[in-house]
Amino acid sequence: MASTACFMIVSKNDIPIYEAEVGTVPKKEDAAHQHQFILHAALDIVQDMAWTTSAMFLKAIDRFNDLVVSVYVTAGHILSFVSTDLMLSLFFLRIYTYEKRVNILQTLLNPLYLPGSRITSSHFDTKVRALARKYL
Repeated sequence: MASTACFMIVSKNDIPIYEAEVGTVPKKEDAAHQHQFILHAALDIVQDMAWTTSAMFLKAIDRFNDLVVSVYVTAGHILSFVSTDLMLSLFFLRIYTYEKRVNILQTLLNPLYLPGSRITSSHFDTKVRALARKYL
């Protein structure tokens, strides 16, 4: 298992609608926000790449030290970011991203969900963290 992983879902208006960090918690104050800075820096790269490729899973689009950012782009341009350690297998990352996509679609298609609002469902959070423990 990777020591840390950070997940972020960004709406098509560049608003983060879900964030989660699993694994060991960094001890330094600066390291605690390192994943978030890396994911926000990768946002511009993803927006350029999303229009130039037909692939929905963009692997290893950005690297910083030992962290790698991969992204799954939906047809509605909702971005699902994953920032993990280098030792993580891309095979397991792809499986994780596919299963997380199912959870995202179920949540976004819920008639009680307001488009663009934060995902606050504890059930969704539990599923995402369970998938992370299983695959990452």
